Amino acid sequence: MDASGATTSAVEPATEDPDRFLNRELSWLDFNARVLESAADPRVPLLERAKFCAIFSQNLDEFFQVRVAGLSDQLVAKLGRTSPDGRSPGDQLKAIAARVGDLVDRLEHLFIEDIVPGLAEVGIVFSSWEQLDEDDRDYLVEEFDTRIFPVLTPLAVDPGHPFPYISSLSLNLAVVLRDPVTDERRFARVKVPPLLPRFVVMPDGERFVPLEQVIAAHLDRLFPGMEVTETFAFRVTRNADLTLEEEEADDLLAAVEMELRRRRFGSAVRLEVDALVTPEVRELLVRELDLTADAVHESVGPLDLGGLWSLHGLDRPDLKDEPWTPVTQSRLSASDDERLDIFSVIADGDVLVHHPYDSFSTSVEEFVRQASRDPKVLAIKLALYRTSGDSSIIKSLIRAAERGKQVAALVELKARFDEAANIGWARALEQAGVHVTYGLVGLKTHTKTALVVRDEGTGVRSYCHIGTGNYNAKTAKLYEDLGILTADPLVGADLAQLFNFLTGYGRNVQYRRLLVAPHPLRERLYELIDGEAATPGGGRIVMKMNSLVDPGMIDRLYTASQAGVEIDLLIRGICCLRPGVPGLSETIRVRSLIGRYLEHSRIYHFANGAGPGAPLSYIGSADLMPRNLDRRIEALVPVIDPLLLRRVMEILQVCMADDTLAWSLGPSGDWERCAPIDAGGTVDAHLRFQELALARGRRDADA
Repeated sequence: MDASGATTSAVEPATEDPDRFLNRELSWLDFNARVLESAADPRVPLLERAKFCAIFSQNLDEFFQVRVAGLSDQLVAKLGRTSPDGRSPGDQLKAIAARVGDLVDRLEHLFIEDIVPGLAEVGIVFSSWEQLDEDDRDYLVEEFDTRIFPVLTPLAVDPGHPFPYISSLSLNLAVVLRDPVTDERRFARVKVPPLLPRFVVMPDGERFVPLEQVIAAHLDRLFPGMEVTETFAFRVTRNADLTLEEEEADDLLAAVEMELRRRRFGSAVRLEVDALVTPEVRELLVRELDLTADAVHESVGPLDLGGLWSLHGLDRPDLKDEPWTPVTQSRLSASDDERLDIFSVIADGDVLVHHPYDSFSTSVEEFVRQASRDPKVLAIKLALYRTSGDSSIIKSLIRAAERGKQVAALVELKARFDEAANIGWARALEQAGVHVTYGLVGLKTHTKTALVVRDEGTGVRSYCHIGTGNYNAKTAKLYEDLGILTADPLVGADLAQLFNFLTGYGRNVQYRRLLVAPHPLRERLYELIDGEAATPGGGRIVMKMNSLVDPGMIDRLYTASQAGVEIDLLIRGICCLRPGVPGLSETIRVRSLIGRYLEHSRIYHFANGAGPGAPLSYIGSADLMPRNLDRRIEALVPVIDPLLLRRVMEILQVCMADDTLAWSLGPSGDWERCAPIDAGGTVDAHLRFQELALARGRRDADA
């Protein structure tokens, strides 16, 4: 138990038969492969297919920055640690390299042979410098002179100029030069400016030239009097995982800032380079970046296809998904002649919101907005993990503090890749008088919770929001998430306990409604799984989450399956459980939905969780991974209202009925579409949820 009172050791998984687990890293690559297959789906509009290529590329970047970097560190340190499926770090790195090679080949084929020709047919043309005519080149010469040349900085490599530092994920040109006077060969590096658009748009607005090709065509301007003999694009990925020693940090804010500066200089873990690169340049880059030959990935297409996000921004609605405007459900709609009092609505009964189908603005943001202005509100407490740049919620917290309300914000500084943004928010909130804390030593605060305390004359009442997604208006339009707005006094008391624990000191905190990690969450889920296994006639479990990795939870589900429990798992990303194995997991089915929206909600449903024949469902922030159960502050809340419980079951049933977006996992670890593309699906979960949201938005929906 650490200083926070949290149990630091997880239930030890059994060591026998490691084959019962799928490998975590390879399972994640399988998820990214499913993302890539959305780029291959002819039913998906072309610019959306390009978007999926960008998502795949960015996902892979982060995978190397964190997961591959971590395994490489283990290998160098000779830790000898094996994964639950029995693989050493070296074994995993070899398997990853082979799988990534296949996936990148698939990406290049899709982009070059399928998406690029398809876009050309509808007037969006990717052109190389060689394909341009004289007028086009004249235009790009002027573009280079006025916008590109002034921000370029060529860096020579010679005895007087050491090999330059190559920043992570930057796009670069390796340039080989010949001095015509001395006949010496020289090497130089030119960084492609990251703030310029990835593709240069031609005057017709329909043709695009990679920025690095425009620069390469004008290298004589950067190296006057030298002969440019060879030019190759390359890109480096570095270790970007923070290695905070929190126990030794007197100031967590300063410690995170220091680690962010160190992140820039993390060791290199991957080199992407033009497939035409010469052995000489390849060997130089490998040597100077201190890499092995296995870490080199040669590409026949453009590097950094994450830049295709800019293409997705084109004003071509005919090549994108039908636009969707989130709906305000009828209970949260103001009448024409009066303003909605959101506290009265919540006091009348819990509200379940399903984003992006239900509006985040008129539910969660409005809840915090009204709390900041309401003179009856005494205090607002909220946990911030990630938020958006123009956050309405941040503005509301600042407004509330300026009006004298007690405002506490728990800002998680260690939210990966959002550390710098969260430091900025923390300082802005502190300057406004908000009480800001940064969480607990050794634990990352991942819970998505807000508490509003209101003096209603007859007494003080608590209003709460507990969700599965971050307080981020931008991702609320892209990520599928759930949230509950409630005035349940037991939930309010639990949240008050939780926030006091997070901002103060405490041990063995007791909760009556919430399941909180790392305290009772793991043990309570074990009890609920075991309860279904002990149900006469067989139990029923349905779980929806991002990832299932924890060996203890997987073994518990295996045991339940062997007792005859019917188990359906809806898992977007990583799944280390093998379903459908005779004698082990025959009654377990695993599906994954990959589509327009990122499936992000977590639902844990037990058909007999509240007693024989009485179902119990929880929603909240926790996935079933060791980090969520043992090293993070997470919260799940039960759905008590029978009407809302039926809605939660409806969400699960729609996901299980989907045969358009869904994939199924087999016992061998292979994923297959639930229905072939050419067969056509009968249920698209995302479209069905839009229909249900429109129904909720009609004023007669509750009639």
